[in-house]
Amino acid sequence: MSRPLDGITILDCTWVLSGPYASMVLCDLGADVIKCERPPYGDIARTTSPYQNGWSGYFFSINRGKRSIAIDLRSDEGRELFLSLAETADVVLENFTPGTMERLGVGYEALASRNPRLIFASISGFGQTGPYRDRPALDIVVQGMGGIMSITGEAGGGPVRPGASYGDIVAGLYAAIAILAALHERGRSGRGQAIDISMLDCQVSALENAFMRYFVTGEAPEAIGTRHPSATPFQAFPTADGHLVVALGFGEENQWAVFCGILGVPELIDDPRFGTSPRRTARHAELEPVLIAAFRRRPTAAWLEDLLAAGIPCGPVNTIAQAAADPQIQSRGMLRAVAHPTAGTMTIANTPIRLSRNESGIKGPPPDLGQDTRAVLRELLGLSDGEIDALRERRVVATEGGPDISAIRG
Repeated sequence: MSRPLDGITILDCTWVLSGPYASMVLCDLGADVIKCERPPYGDIARTTSPYQNGWSGYFFSINRGKRSIAIDLRSDEGRELFLSLAETADVVLENFTPGTMERLGVGYEALASRNPRLIFASISGFGQTGPYRDRPALDIVVQGMGGIMSITGEAGGGPVRPGASYGDIVAGLYAAIAILAALHERGRSGRGQAIDISMLDCQVSALENAFMRYFVTGEAPEAIGTRHPSATPFQAFPTADGHLVVALGFGEENQWAVFCGILGVPELIDDPRFGTSPRRTARHAELEPVLIAAFRRRPTAAWLEDLLAAGIPCGPVNTIAQAAADPQIQSRGMLRAVAHPTAGTMTIANTPIRLSRNESGIKGPPPDLGQDTRAVLRELLGLSDGEIDALRERRVVATEGGPDISAIRG
């Protein structure tokens, strides 16, 4: 089957995570993502552990299916090569500190003057405008500034970083959405445009409930563990051999009595303190110890069998190993083994997008540095092997793999 983004060419000047995650989403949907890397070492994610046969698993997982060209944009010839490539592209994606692409002579204005249909997408910590524009930012910086760390963790504890790179990944997803929207609009107008994605903006957007709650109540939300601020019981509970999560309190009042019966605490059914979700939420400090004591009496699997049979929303709290073995995750093809000639086979997370008429998913392994320089310059610019060899001799480009980077790993 064809893929929905077949025929779309993206020059991907991004590095580490937020930008590569965005281009990964689009690559899995069929875009030809040409990763533009700086010789001699390329994306620094290539040096990030853990390694398998000398290959970074970090880099492998989010750069699968892409092609790599290595061009020195600091040179006049390299800059002109990139400008020429941009004339053939649909999208240029970058995630440098604002102003970097302009200083290299390949900013939006320079590229749009040669390709008015080009979409130029920028991801940065704080966006292209505002007082923090020039500040560097990494995932944990925007997580801290955006508020997510202040509401993550147990009540009374210190700030906690979520277990995933939430700041980078949310920004990458929003960038992919924006690119798709701009491509759709270009179909009507025939014109490209610049996209400005701020990682901090994305944190605010993803915390819509927390900010709404603050402005409605006048109180800043705080960490409350796994509980929900508006529904009870809606949290993780310890069992005899692990944990499970239960999600009641959003319109399932008829299930409260069933839930109490299964837990063996029928005295709670008619207790006026806990008759509705708002009451239970207001008195969670009284209710929670009773529910915890009840759940500790049996193992997770036993509780799941009875609760699911009664239609109670619930599930186990899995480790990553348990999630990897989960039959639902396996049946959906969410973990895929990808073979690479040097790295060997790595199992990585697949795209969650399923389409009825089009294919989506991992197209293949990630590229070596400069692996596709020769092929791309031939295809898009019509350069001969002799011309490419001359560029390589002048160190404008690197081809076929680049240098050994083992010395700078770890």
